Formats: sequence, C-alpha cells, structure tokens
Amino acid sequence: MEFKHIPIMLEEVIDGLNIKENGIYIDGTLGGAGHSLEIVKRLSSGKLIGIDQDERALEKAREVLEPYRDRTILVHDNYENIDRILKELNIDKVDGILLDLGVSSYQLDAGERGFSHNKDAMLDMRMDRTREFSAWDVVNNYSKEELEKIIWEYGEDRWAKRIAEFIIAERKQKPIDTTLELVSVIKKAIPKKVRMEGGHPAKKTFQAIRIEVNRELDVLGNLINKISRLLNPHGRIAIISFHSLEDRIVKDAFKELYRDCICPPELPQCMCDKTREIEIITRKPIVADEIELKTNPRARSAKLRIAEKI
Repeated sequence: MEFKHIPIMLEEVIDGLNIKENGIYIDGTLGGAGHSLEIVKRLSSGKLIGIDQDERALEKAREVLEPYRDRTILVHDNYENIDRILKELNIDKVDGILLDLGVSSYQLDAGERGFSHNKDAMLDMRMDRTREFSAWDVVNNYSKEELEKIIWEYGEDRWAKRIAEFIIAERKQKPIDTTLELVSVIKKAIPKKVRMEGGHPAKKTFQAIRIEVNRELDVLGNLINKISRLLNPHGRIAIISFHSLEDRIVKDAFKELYRDCICPPELPQCMCDKTREIEIITRKPIVADEIELKTNPRARSAKLRIAEKI
C-alpha cells in the first residue's frame, strides 16, 4: 500500500527547532520524512540524520529526500542509540533533535502490521520487523500479572485485571494469533454497558501491548536523559507525544533538567553540584489548531514540547 504521511504541527516544529543552515539535525522518528523534508530544505552546509526502525519508512524517506541526498544520512536503528550512531559518524554533538512518537498513519493503515484493532492480521506490532519479539509473544507468553501490569500502566485501562484474566483463559484453549481474536477476548472481558460508552474497547490494550513490544517509554526516557551530551549550546529538542504517559515523561524530564539544585531543603548550602542544563521553551505544550484537525484528525491528541540546551 502507499505510504501516506501527514507531518503533524509542521510549522510549529520547524519554528521550534530554530534551524541553522550549517547545523546538524536528527529526526529520530523519520517516518515518511514529512518533517525532515522541511528541515533539510533549510540547510546549506548542514546535515540531516534520519533514524527509523521501520525499513518501509526508510524506503519512503529515501524517495522523498532524494533531491537532498548530499545533506542526508539515513540510518536503520532505534533513536535510543543516537549516541552510538553519532560516534560511528564521527559527530560529537548536534543542533537539534526531533521525535514524533507513537505509531505512524502508515503502520496503522497497513493491516498486516497488526497495529490496528480494526483490521484482521497476525499479532505483530513490531516497528522494527527484524526483531523477533512481537505482540504474539506478549499476549501468549506473559503471565496474568505481567499482562495486567502493562495494560494498567501503559493502557491506563481500569479493566486491566479482567482483560488479563480473559486472555489467560482464552489461550488455555488455543493460542491467540490474530488482532481480531484478541479484540474478541477484550470485548468479552469488558461489560457491554461500558463498551457502549464510547471509544473502541480494545484501543487501550492495543496501545499497551505496542508500547511493551517496542519498549517505547523506556527508550524515550533514556534519550531525554542524554540531552546534555547530545546537543550543542542553544541546540533544541522537539518532542511530539500522543498519550498522557509519553507527555508526562517528557514534561517531568524537562523539569528535572531545568532544575538548578536537587539537595534537600534543610541543607544550608548546595552539595549536589547540579546545574541547569536546559531552558524550557514551551511552558505549556503546543497543540494542533482547528484548521489542522480538519485535515488530519490524528493530530487531535498530539502535544509538542520544546527545550533548548544552555
């Protein structure tokens, strides 16, 4: 199928990165290169490093960025490994990092990838399809306690315990192999009256399993903690998140990097030697305006936060 990609809050992201024509920029979630195309257009002697786990995304990005191939480096990897990638490229620090988190429109629309609860496919949900661990392994091999934990924590679903119990009971009969088989189990676990209240009953569980398969929250936290080592002074990081867990991690990490001192208040003087590492550019997250939402409804839950290295 065609790889369609509508970059979210494109203008706000480009403005927020404060691009220098000779700078080095990383798009850690390259996707269809919608944001990257606008970044690379603004470079002269600078470079864009595009990273993605999804080989299909890299193929599409290579096509889109072909006119600017002298300014682009594309890497099949996880953005968690940015420091190693830069070392291999003999680059010390960069001037900007962009992360557009979550699952792409293409991945949702490509039914065979197993991300969508509306399309029948084998349970997969791997962003990097060279890895062996998939949604099938989570659903069929995790204990009841492990399933309940990820559905509660990553899906924020109050029916996590019942869903976990129903999954365990179902797979005793036979493995749960497909997305719609899993949807059927989830629907049985959630009372009909609750299912009628709004939203697809499997949405939160699918989100939770996808996050677990791709280690999304761990990877995000690891990357933000590396900001000081990765960015040049006045370099910026822009992160678009799509659910409260991601946004909370970004918000809290930015706050921690902004703090000057972490000593207990009863100490007469600072003993921690911590110094402020960033300025927070967006005190409140930027959200898509109504004009964008009319053309791209998937932007409705997006939040953009930006910080600058001191």
